[in-house]
Amino acid sequence: MVRSGYVKTEGDELYYEIRGGGKPLLMIPGGNGDAGFYTYVADILADEYQVITYDRRGNSRSTRNEPQNFEVSQQARDAVEVLEALGHPSAYVFGNSGGAVFAMEMAARFPQVVKAMVVHEPPIIKLLPDSEKWLRFFANVYRTSFQFGVKAASFRFNLSLSIPFSAFKTVPKDYQQRVTEANNEHFFIRQEMIPSINYMPDIEKIKQNKVKIVMAAGKMTLDKGKYYGRTVPILAEQLGCEMVTFPGHHISFFDMPQEWATALRDSLRRI
Repeated sequence: MVRSGYVKTEGDELYYEIRGGGKPLLMIPGGNGDAGFYTYVADILADEYQVITYDRRGNSRSTRNEPQNFEVSQQARDAVEVLEALGHPSAYVFGNSGGAVFAMEMAARFPQVVKAMVVHEPPIIKLLPDSEKWLRFFANVYRTSFQFGVKAASFRFNLSLSIPFSAFKTVPKDYQQRVTEANNEHFFIRQEMIPSINYMPDIEKIKQNKVKIVMAAGKMTLDKGKYYGRTVPILAEQLGCEMVTFPGHHISFFDMPQEWATALRDSLRRI
């Protein structure tokens, strides 16, 4: 059973969904920012957790007041507001990709709301030894959106992810329809991508806050040496926390939800 509602904060309304009734687990989606990211695994984990998913500000069923300057800090505040509106002073937190970036901002700014956190493949490319190459790449993706359109830019970005084509066949149809109709892709490329890519977490602050964190990356991601996975061992070393390997690739919560949910469950239990 899925319960849903809206939280009003900082001029926008954020759509959320709740499954289960156990310990609260907030799952923050990455680019395209829709609760549908986690439909399959949320259903599986709902036997143990109250799984909270939501459409991030500017995406799908949440509102997008224009003009808007995208802020990583606001995304972190939004996550806190969702929890507070549901009566949770704290929760377990999971973030994937851009959602992992926003989770790390939560760890720095709002440690009191985080019981423990699993950070999965954050594209914090400034940590990489070849960061200049990737900063140029994303600048070119952004420029492409103005020269040839957002679809061309998005195609160029998606090629960098190297996600198996078969994975996209498992994406929920309702999710795909929503993100297309709401034009989430445009919001991601034009407003969200560059601020997220330029983000650097406050490592010392997170360590001072003593937030329990596990860094995670998919086996396929690590084997291919993808930029969003190469950040994980670097962050694990800098934070002095554990690193775990999840099954699959960047979005394997779509194509292997049972194995993936088991990996997340195990990670949460060990912290």
